[in-house]
Amino acid sequence: MIVLIPSYQPDERLIRLLDDLRDCAPDLHLVVVDDGSGPAYREVFAAVPGPGRTLLTHPVNRGKGRALKTGFAYIAAHWPGAEVVCADSDGQHAVPDILRVAERVRSHDDDRPTIVLGGRAFTGRVPARSTLGNRISARCFQLATGVRLRDTQTGLRGYPGALLGWLGEIPGDRFEYELSVLLRAAAEGVPIDEVEIATIYLEQNASSHFRPVRDSVRVLAPLLRFSLASLLSFVVDTAALLALNLLTGNLLAAVLGARAISAGTNFVLNRQLTFASARPRPVRQAALRYGVLALTLLVANYLLLRALTGLGLGLLPAKVGTELLLYLVSYQVQRRFVFGGTRSSRSAGDRTLASQP
Repeated sequence: MIVLIPSYQPDERLIRLLDDLRDCAPDLHLVVVDDGSGPAYREVFAAVPGPGRTLLTHPVNRGKGRALKTGFAYIAAHWPGAEVVCADSDGQHAVPDILRVAERVRSHDDDRPTIVLGGRAFTGRVPARSTLGNRISARCFQLATGVRLRDTQTGLRGYPGALLGWLGEIPGDRFEYELSVLLRAAAEGVPIDEVEIATIYLEQNASSHFRPVRDSVRVLAPLLRFSLASLLSFVVDTAALLALNLLTGNLLAAVLGARAISAGTNFVLNRQLTFASARPRPVRQAALRYGVLALTLLVANYLLLRALTGLGLGLLPAKVGTELLLYLVSYQVQRRFVFGGTRSSRSAGDRTLASQP
């Protein structure tokens, strides 16, 4: 079992964590990635290398996601098949919780690689921004994937060795990477398990390098891309529907014409933006599957519009209500059957400087 710790501008808590882990579990190997912390932190990182401890160094700051991928690539090359537990260096993860996540990873069947999350309960004295941010992220994740998780932003995660190459392929270099991993796992049917852990925030999380506005946008970007593509397609579809209905006076013809125009727009946007990380499926196959989905949604769209307008609702509010009802259905089908591909076994590489005994 390997414990991977990405670190940027740490203090003495990093060394204390390493010492405590080795004291409690001498068989663990610890890999620390200095993500370009700079000369002021050389003294801290100088204490990392030692028996069972390896230091990898980025010359410049590249982000948490890139630091994790650097560690995954190094571990896959030096300990093929080894399980990995990722933990933060700022004291937010207690040693017993790290070891519990490690044990849970080991307990899963090797034939079905499972991601294990250390999920925080967010009880006690927790910064309001952290509680609110996690609740929003978890809710958005559930709406987008149908998977309910306690904590989508936790940095304490366990991965089986079989997933290391797959982890290296997922896009993202900064805080958005960890949510992208969960989205990709949900899209490809990779099981996700959770272990409840202590919620620890020291000094109101003052040591965190998470920037609330900028990094929240990064974290939620995978979810926002689908919403934006759907919104743009909705605007195109609605404008075309109103125009064609005005020109033809025939609701069915207007629905057919508008959906043909907006479907092409939505397919291109989702293939190039929303599901770009899962594009191993050939474009012809994806287009065929999308066509089947579009026809199915078209029938549902027409029937709902006819029912709602028949009840006396105006065409525009009926259109808005219909699209909201079909929004999540469309996402789930596109994520699972249209654009989703299969996991690849390739592993990621990165240039790093390594120090170990």
